[in-house]
Amino acid sequence: MPETSAKVKIDAVRSYGATVDLVDTKVVGRNERVAQLAESMPNAYFASAYDDKNVIEGNATLGDELGAKDFDIIIAPVGGGGLISGIITGLRRNGNSAKVMGAEPLLGNDAALSLQAGKIIVNQSEPMTIADGARTISLGILNWPIIEKDVSGIVEVSEKKIKESVRLYFALANLKSEPTGALSLGAILENPAQFKRKKVCIVVSGGNVDAEVYRDLLSDKL
Repeated sequence: MPETSAKVKIDAVRSYGATVDLVDTKVVGRNERVAQLAESMPNAYFASAYDDKNVIEGNATLGDELGAKDFDIIIAPVGGGGLISGIITGLRRNGNSAKVMGAEPLLGNDAALSLQAGKIIVNQSEPMTIADGARTISLGILNWPIIEKDVSGIVEVSEKKIKESVRLYFALANLKSEPTGALSLGAILENPAQFKRKKVCIVVSGGNVDAEVYRDLLSDKL
């Protein structure tokens, strides 16, 4: 995990008995470090956090649930693309044709650039957005064909709107969302007219945020 990951997330992984290898991504990319570890443990199963068929299938169960609903648009956070590609998979196999849109940090807008270019665009380094769950180098290879075919668009969310979304979830819904999880609401805040009079589902994908960071977010100190 990047050494900049939320401490609460690192501690949660360790609580399950896992060994956490913290990576200084300014020195070595996380993918390169994982490759090094995989080479030293040839019998281990390498499971990408997003670019893995089992991860996509796990996320597809959310698409199965949403497939029974009648939304016009479903907005999901995008980092490596495992969540949004899973949602699409579940929706389509249930015959649901709702429009699916992505929300990613403006500071790490490789998915938006990829859709525009028609090929995977790679960030030169991990983007230092407050949405730490979206600090990915690029979309996953398995996720890309699904995203290219079925994602209607990706909204690039500013850091300001990400923070505002975290505060709105707390104030209006009594919901603790991590910045990455708040990206979908941030997409609406960036362009509310685009979603006017639409039945919109916004996916909140996590609540792993350190207490100090969350406090500063709520008090608008970040």
